[in-house]
Amino acid sequence: MPQYSYEAINEAGNTIRGVLEADSPDGAKNRLSAMGYIPVSVQRGLGGTGRGTLSSLEVALSRVKPQELILFTKQFKTMLAAGLSMLEILKVLEQQTENPRLRRICGRMADDVKKGASISEALAEHKGVFSPLYVSMVRAGETAGALPEVLDRLIYIISHEHQVRADIRSALQYPLTVVIALVGAFFFLLTFVVPVFAKIFASAHVELPLPTRIALYLNVFITHYWYALLGGVLAVIASLYFWFKTEGGKVARDAFFLHIPIIGKLFQKAAMSRFASIFAILQSSGVPVLTTIDILVETIGNAAISKEFRRVQDMIRTGQGLSAPLSRAKYFTPMVVTMVSVGEESGNLDDMLSAISEHYDAEVAYAVKRLSDALGPVLIVGLAGVVGFFALAIFLPMWDLSQVALRH
Repeated sequence: MPQYSYEAINEAGNTIRGVLEADSPDGAKNRLSAMGYIPVSVQRGLGGTGRGTLSSLEVALSRVKPQELILFTKQFKTMLAAGLSMLEILKVLEQQTENPRLRRICGRMADDVKKGASISEALAEHKGVFSPLYVSMVRAGETAGALPEVLDRLIYIISHEHQVRADIRSALQYPLTVVIALVGAFFFLLTFVVPVFAKIFASAHVELPLPTRIALYLNVFITHYWYALLGGVLAVIASLYFWFKTEGGKVARDAFFLHIPIIGKLFQKAAMSRFASIFAILQSSGVPVLTTIDILVETIGNAAISKEFRRVQDMIRTGQGLSAPLSRAKYFTPMVVTMVSVGEESGNLDDMLSAISEHYDAEVAYAVKRLSDALGPVLIVGLAGVVGFFALAIFLPMWDLSQVALRH
C-alpha cells in the first residue's frame, strides 16, 4: 500500500506531520478526517523534509513491550464492553497509543476491518506483535460471543508471564554481573600483573611453583596467540548460533537447560505453569484440544517440551485422552499427570488445570528465591578460587625469594 506524508491540524489546533498508508490521496485524507484531523496537505511518498524517513525508521526499530501490549488489551476490552464498534475502537487506539509500531498496526487493522476482515484475522497479519495464543483466544472469543471475557484472560496471561520473566531476570542479574567482573579481573591480572612479577622472579633465578608456571603459560598463550583464541571463540559462537537455528539444535539446547541443576527445575516449573494456565483458559474459551496443543507448541517457549507436545498430539489423534499421552512424555511431572487424569475422570479438567497453574506459580516464586540463595555460595567459591589462584601464583615465589634473601 502506498505511503503518504501529510500535514494536518489536530483537535487542539496544532499542526502535525507524519506518514500513513492509504490506497489514494483521497483515502489518506479520509483517514486523517476519521482520526479527527483537518488535512492541510497530502503528498505521495515520504516527503522532502526527511521526517517521513525518520518516522518509518522509528516504526521499524520500535518494539512493543509487554506493558504496552497489556495496556492496549485493557483499553480494547474496556471500549468493547462499553459498546463501541470495532472501527471506533481502532480509531481511538490509533490516536492514543504512544508506541509508533503499535499505532501503525492499529491503522492497518482498521483498513482490514473496513474490507470485511474479522479482528482476529486483522491481528493475525502482525505476528511479530500478537502471538498465536493472542490471535487464537481472540478468535475463540469472537466465535463464542465472549470477547471481553477472553480479553480479560489474555490480560492475566500476559501480565503473569511478564512478571515471571522479570523475576527470573532479576534473580540472574547479580550473578551474571559478578561472573563478568570475575572474568574481567582474571584476564586483567593475567595480562598486566603476572608478567611484572614474572620478570622479578626470573632475575632472581627463583624456581617457580606450579600455579605461577600455569599463570605464565596462560599469559603467553593470551599474549601471542590471542587471535587464535578469539577466532576459536567466534567460530564456536557462530557454529552454535547456526545450529540453534535448526530444529535439532533448538531441542538439544532447551533440553540441556532443563537438565542444569537448580535452573533446570525452575524452567520446568515455569513451563508447567504456562502449560496449565494456557490449556485451562483455551479449553474454557471453547478451543479444541488439538488446536490448543498447536498453540502450546508455538507458545510454551521450550523446543524440547514442544517436541513432546507433538508426540502427545499424535497419541490424542489415535483416540487416547490427555493424561495417558502426558504420562509417556518427558518433562511432565507426576503431579501434572495425576491431576489431569483426575480432571478427565471427573469432568472437571479446567479446574484441575487452574489448580496446577496456581501450584506451579507458587513453586516458581519459591524456586526463584532458592536460585538467588544457592548462587551466593557458588559465587563466593568462584571468587575464592580466582583470588586463591593468583595469591598462590604471586606469593609462593615471593616467599621463596624472601628465603633466599635471608640466607644471604
